[in-house]
Amino acid sequence: MTDEALARAAALAGEWLERLPDRRVRAEGDPAELRIPLPETGEDPRAVVEALAAAAEPGLVASAGPRYFGFVTGGALPAALAADWLTSAWDQNACLHVMSPAAAVAEETVAGWVRELLGLPAGAGVGLVSGAQMANVTALAAARGAVLAGAGWDVEADGLVGAPPIRVVASAESHATVFNALRLLGLGRDAAVRVPVDRQGRMRPDALAAALADGSGPAIVCAQAGNVNTGACDPLEAVVAACRARGAWCHVDGAFGLWAAAAPARAHLVAGAAGADSWAVDAHKWLNVPYDSALAVVADPAALRSAMALTADYLTTAAAHERNGADWAPEASRRARAFPLYAALRQLGRRGVGELVERHCALAARIAERLGAEPGVAILNDVVLNQALVRFGDDDAATDGVIAAVQRDGTCWLGGTRWQGVAAMRVSVSNWRTTEADADSSAAAVAAAWRRVGSAR
Repeated sequence: MTDEALARAAALAGEWLERLPDRRVRAEGDPAELRIPLPETGEDPRAVVEALAAAAEPGLVASAGPRYFGFVTGGALPAALAADWLTSAWDQNACLHVMSPAAAVAEETVAGWVRELLGLPAGAGVGLVSGAQMANVTALAAARGAVLAGAGWDVEADGLVGAPPIRVVASAESHATVFNALRLLGLGRDAAVRVPVDRQGRMRPDALAAALADGSGPAIVCAQAGNVNTGACDPLEAVVAACRARGAWCHVDGAFGLWAAAAPARAHLVAGAAGADSWAVDAHKWLNVPYDSALAVVADPAALRSAMALTADYLTTAAAHERNGADWAPEASRRARAFPLYAALRQLGRRGVGELVERHCALAARIAERLGAEPGVAILNDVVLNQALVRFGDDDAATDGVIAAVQRDGTCWLGGTRWQGVAAMRVSVSNWRTTEADADSSAAAVAAAWRRVGSAR
């Protein structure tokens, strides 16, 4: 019975993947058949799998396909997807070394590979977490503990009540997950000083230095590698220098942009990143690993362990040559998320990661160039990574109209944003399946939508 259900699931997954390159990207309808009462008695596993697939189909978005550009959303490399299936079948708990030595060693290996690829300190502590949100939470928890320890306060033991105040300085363009992390850590979503940025969304070093000089006590700076709208990276060498001059902790939210370090022609964009104190990196985005895969990296491993370590009388302590996953990330029981990462990195290799980054940057530039040649279309950013911002007719309503028309058409999927006070279409290229043909057909569909909208104005 179990074998039949698994075989049917594999067949249905194969059919879905085979259709991905050609199907419309948008969901086709309402998955109403998922809304059923809880069955009174159990059902055959194979029948359950078939019913689930049929009911979900109308509401599935081809976000794993080659023409989904609405968010920074990668797909799943074949080796990573297959490893993800194995991960579920093996059902290993990565909490303790004794619970799965294989999961622990995979984490150690992946941590080393990622540090090497991104040029981060070889001895840095690494926690494998669910996504960029929790990577920021985890790294900033280490930052909170370290800066308060420097002020003579043990936040892990005594909490924040009565603690010296922490000044948090962030870019005005920091991602929403950074401010949400500050909220979750009790530092205040709106308490951060927001540093002005330039026209590409990069933090201004002079404004950062002034913000740091205007205060005293423990301080944390949140910088960014990869603006979610423009792809621009903060001038990290100058940011790190300003932090060092003030004695502030420097955190880099590099969810997708930090992968530029693996591409020789783009590495200059994140120069200086290695001098920071912590980093957040999402593997689902540019590395194309299935969801539930990101890394929190902290230069001082003791700071990360102090913030995260799980202890109890019944838990085993990791020996010198062992790794307990729960000592490095917020969760105790969790799936062994290192296996898909391990598989993706082995499939790509060092050169493959860099080539993937370079190809996506070139494809984003190709789409931008094609659309920028259309009368009445403006590209609002310098396309330095995989992000392009497009505006139509210098008009918010026209831009929103084109986005809606493209989404209805289904050739590709692109979302909208607000950039420096105006509406824009946001193009994010980060799927390993995307080809030049996909970029060209998508640009043609957007141009056609603009002509329809423009002619009706």
